[in-house]
Amino acid sequence: MAKFRQSLIALLVIGGAIATAALGNPPQSGAALWRWFANVPNPSQARADGLTTHFLVVAGGGAPSYNEIALEKNVRYFQRTLAWMGLDQAPTDIFFANGDSGEATVRYVDRLGREQFKVPDIPALTGAATFENVHRWIQTAPERPEGAADCPTFFYFTGHGYLNPEDAGNNDLILWEESLVSVQQLARWLDQWPAEMPFVTMMAQCFSGSFANLIYEGGDPEQPVALQTRCGFFATVETRPSVGCTPLVDEADYEDYSSSFFAGLSGRDRVGNRVPSADYDQDGQITFAEAHAFAKVDEVTPDWPISTSEAWLQRQASEAEVLDILAQPIETWYDLARPEQRHVIDGLSDRLGYDRDRSLIDNTPFSSRAGVHQVQRAYHMRLRMELINVAVERRLRSDNDFDALSILGKLLACEAGTW
Repeated sequence: MAKFRQSLIALLVIGGAIATAALGNPPQSGAALWRWFANVPNPSQARADGLTTHFLVVAGGGAPSYNEIALEKNVRYFQRTLAWMGLDQAPTDIFFANGDSGEATVRYVDRLGREQFKVPDIPALTGAATFENVHRWIQTAPERPEGAADCPTFFYFTGHGYLNPEDAGNNDLILWEESLVSVQQLARWLDQWPAEMPFVTMMAQCFSGSFANLIYEGGDPEQPVALQTRCGFFATVETRPSVGCTPLVDEADYEDYSSSFFAGLSGRDRVGNRVPSADYDQDGQITFAEAHAFAKVDEVTPDWPISTSEAWLQRQASEAEVLDILAQPIETWYDLARPEQRHVIDGLSDRLGYDRDRSLIDNTPFSSRAGVHQVQRAYHMRLRMELINVAVERRLRSDNDFDALSILGKLLACEAGTW
């Protein structure tokens, strides 16, 4: 039944393309093209209809010993980002560590290098980041006036993640008092939402890439992709830790996925300085996908950022196909890439000193260079992943794989949303 449903959607997509081709030239960016063909809702479209994105922020460590001040500062930066983008009045709920209980739970290091603890200081704090609070919020979201119809939710998680030793595709968020919420548990909660209520997430914790599986019913890759529009952006892949949880207080020194993603989206870094525009397709707005691309080049860390569409694409590639992709000149895939992907390929090739006329394999492998820094290794892996993303998407389009293209179109349209 699920396969029939996906095939039917794909047939409608292709049929819509043929039927509307005479009406004008379609947009050229991948996600916009799919929305034009298939009328897939853009998560940001609700704002044009008089509704607004509802923001949910869950942050902090599971206990004072790892509730670092950087997590608190990430929430404050998120709030400044909303203000810079004119969204400081948007409905926003923030759950952080112990909330407003008055306990000193935020860990930091003072100027003398001493470990200290302070009370959380976040304006308009909703409450503690407990399992009960988060579950209640998600349960009741569809019942709120601003949660009706197609009003999208943007869920930002900045905290810690737990690697499931039995199944890295089902890792956990760590909430206050060390409660856990797994990929599959969160997906089951979302399965109760109306299909027309979009859900977008950005997660910065260790092993966060596991939550790309939220696109599936029950969070299980063996199940169909959920009817509800869902997508996300993650600091790193499911088996790797991420950076950014520091007790140091100087925010100007922070280098992490949250810093780069929100800088790309808003055009301002953590201390308010302007950054180069991430409007890579020059359409006048910066999408989540473009902010994600900005972060891949901007973030000077060992992280391997990944999105839902990218995780899905990489799942479609065999080992033999990957080897063939990496044996082709980098320029081959650059020419076939979308604008934001070209930024990543160009920026990372430049940082690595790679010749785009040669393949990734033929460029000097990082493993053979003495003293290569772990950040350079991360750049190499980010570039490797980007080439695979571009090549597999191109192959699926060439094969006219109806089922696969219907899923890909839905994910790309979601990732092309903005606030």
